[in-house]
Amino acid sequence: MISNERPSPYGRRPFGSGQYSNLQPKPRVIEDTLAQKELFIERKTFTFTLKENPRGRFLRIIESNGTRSTSVIVPSTGIKEFQQILADMVKAAAEMPTKPGPAQPPQQ
Repeated sequence: MISNERPSPYGRRPFGSGQYSNLQPKPRVIEDTLAQKELFIERKTFTFTLKENPRGRFLRIIESNGTRSTSVIVPSTGIKEFQQILADMVKAAAEMPTKPGPAQPPQQ
């Protein structure tokens, strides 16, 4: 007999039973959109949305490539620090020379 064919010592339990089965889904939080901008880079779309809900304001950044999307949420208390770090990264990228890759000939 294959091990996954053995009956469970706990018997057959229907899906959704257990200690969390009686929990109700969380109610949807109403969010107001204050500002929104989109940025297209290569094959990706970045959507920056400033929103507000009862807990406060936040910046939602969504990266989408057409099939999948991921998001980051920055609370309003961290937007200034986020902006400073982004400015530092832009400055560092501008100061560093690019490494030649297979598609780029070496620069002289």
